[in-house]
Amino acid sequence: MKPTRKTLTCHLAIALMAAGAALTAQAATPTLQGRLVPRALTPGDKTVYGLPTSTEVSGGISTVAQGTPVYLEAEINLLIPATNITGVTWSLTNLPAGSAATLTTSPLPANMPPYEPSDRMLYQVADRKLLRPDVTGQYTVLATITTANYGTTNVALTLTVGTYLGKYSCEVCHTGTPGIPAMAPSYETTAHAHIFSQGIDGQLGFYSLSCLQCHTVGYNTNTNAVNGGFDDVAKADGWTFPTVLTNGNFASMPADLQTLGNIQCENCHGPGSEHVNAALRPPGTVANWPRLEVTTRSGDCNQCHDAPTHHVKGTEWNVSRHGLTTGPSSPNCVGCHSANGFIARMNGDTFTNATFAAISCQACHEPHGLTTPTNNPHLLRMLASVTMPDGTVVTNAGNGAICLQCHQVRNGSVTNQLAKYPLGQPTWFGGSSFGTHDNPQGDMVLGINAYTYGQTIPSSAHRTSVPDLCVGCHMQSTTTTDPAFLKAGGHTWNMSYSVVTNGVTNIVDKVDACAQCHGPIASFDLPRGDYNGDGVIQGVQTEVQSLLDKLSTLLPNSAWHANSSDYVADGLVKTIDRTTFKTNWPAKFLQAGYNWQFVSIDGSKGVHNAPYAVGLLKASIADLTGDSNNDGLSDAWQIQYYGSATSAAAAPNAMSAAGVPNWLAYALGVNPLVPGQTFTNGIVFGNVTAVGDTNTVHIYTAAEVAFDTEVGKTYWIQGISSLSDGWQTISPSINGTGSAISYLTPTRQNAQQFYRVVHNP
Repeated sequence: MKPTRKTLTCHLAIALMAAGAALTAQAATPTLQGRLVPRALTPGDKTVYGLPTSTEVSGGISTVAQGTPVYLEAEINLLIPATNITGVTWSLTNLPAGSAATLTTSPLPANMPPYEPSDRMLYQVADRKLLRPDVTGQYTVLATITTANYGTTNVALTLTVGTYLGKYSCEVCHTGTPGIPAMAPSYETTAHAHIFSQGIDGQLGFYSLSCLQCHTVGYNTNTNAVNGGFDDVAKADGWTFPTVLTNGNFASMPADLQTLGNIQCENCHGPGSEHVNAALRPPGTVANWPRLEVTTRSGDCNQCHDAPTHHVKGTEWNVSRHGLTTGPSSPNCVGCHSANGFIARMNGDTFTNATFAAISCQACHEPHGLTTPTNNPHLLRMLASVTMPDGTVVTNAGNGAICLQCHQVRNGSVTNQLAKYPLGQPTWFGGSSFGTHDNPQGDMVLGINAYTYGQTIPSSAHRTSVPDLCVGCHMQSTTTTDPAFLKAGGHTWNMSYSVVTNGVTNIVDKVDACAQCHGPIASFDLPRGDYNGDGVIQGVQTEVQSLLDKLSTLLPNSAWHANSSDYVADGLVKTIDRTTFKTNWPAKFLQAGYNWQFVSIDGSKGVHNAPYAVGLLKASIADLTGDSNNDGLSDAWQIQYYGSATSAAAAPNAMSAAGVPNWLAYALGVNPLVPGQTFTNGIVFGNVTAVGDTNTVHIYTAAEVAFDTEVGKTYWIQGISSLSDGWQTISPSINGTGSAISYLTPTRQNAQQFYRVVHNP
């Protein structure tokens, strides 16, 4: 079965909820957290949920046009069992004079969740109603939500209902009036502001009447929706859509219709009559000013941009992790975890009281236009140079500059963290923290802000060769026939997607962007080198994960110790834990632990910058083990006996005078220069002459391979003298017993031997 948008989002929501400490705590004693909202309804919704094509779309804002539908939604905490909801009572507590509007049954199906992907992680629908306001003014809707065990709550919503005026009414104030934002001049430079005029003048190629619903102001042919929109004025003027798209069509239109052509202020903010009328009254005399919606909710954009198969930016965003953002309300976090907070930060404003909204379209794009549109056609809020936490200034990130604003080590520079964190001093403006926080991808791609032990760690060419940095790969385009369509690339920012075959879900890497430079590849786990030194060249992600695991075994666990000397490596493979680092960890563990987290939380497992990731992990392992050349032997041991850690005689597989390879002599703790030694386990190396016999007796060792088994599986021992050779089976088949099995094999014919156990199934 092909997953719908709902199922995909819910799966992500469930995964994130499981990881959310705040939600976990909340689950113990959930509260109602009721609210009443106008739900957005997009063309994509209509397709997914099988609604009639005549169903009117909505941006889900509280400023609406007379005669258009408001899809009211009473919502409560998702953690309350739906079966516990006993009823919802609705009423209109305030109506404008002359209104006969009533609340009726909503046409939206019961299986349709709240609109915003982030809301679906927090809220469920308790009930729905439809309101179609019939006169202008303000309406107040009240819903009383009752549950069996969690109490009752009253939730209200005030709606402003108006008619459309066109852009000239907005420009009267918003062109340069002192004290009022002057958005109109910059907005005129945007593509939105000219899309209709270009279309009917034949500049866009294909263009039809169906485009007008989004490309003009208030276009709605429903007989109830008579509100001064484009279709109403066109009907009054007798204007019809031109049969020939050619230059001059727009100029020949009636002036009152031109003012409603193109995408304008009222497309996004709602009809402006109530706002303008209120502005003409004395200050402080109008309730609920400004009577015009200003929102960062995605539905306002997605009423047009969630319309597969051709207008899919919003459709893609709906399955992105940006759309699932449910960040905390802390002023230290909203600058990245909330659209409103991010906008304020980009504008240099204070955002301590920013309300929460997911990282929506308006977070990254400035819909009112910018002063340099020719250099920024996508109206991104930030394309200037970016100063990274360690002070590095990035000037060549292109469209990726806006990504670097949040996808960076937000706890400050690593040098400051290492110096100040153990002392409890602030490492960044939010306080004292250690590690990379959530998103060090920018630092990783650039090859900066990790602990290098004074070494020069190389970086890949990605930072200079990929156009627009992050955007160049994560926003690769997909066609409608591509299996990744609406799942990866574009505004999903996903680099992988799931495919369900015969009930089995497989993850597929979207490698098209990589293939432009790397040639035909099937996955990101591209073999590049034996980074972990095991003699086998595996995929870069496999190699990096092996190094991560090895480094993690050299770090302490997160249990608290009052005495820093008690922190020692526990030898266990670990995963990232927010509580891992302690202020009294010895410096060597903080240094290596930072690099471990830096590479792990980056998430690409070396794909972003394999040389830097591998170099950091090897340097960290070397520092903790004293093995700078990563050959598995202590540098001090090699220097002690051979005078150099890099000489051929000191190599791990070089045969020592003791009759065993150096790696075994090191492991047994014996002098590799002394032959014929007796080891603590009683094994003797060297030649021994038996008493009374002229023959020389050779006493050899054998290899014991011990392994756990399972009943129903068959096992074989395989050996190899060089990792460049092919593996050979050296044992008969061994049936699993459910217990450990020991197998002994001679070794005297080989200077060195490697073993492995394989099984079937």
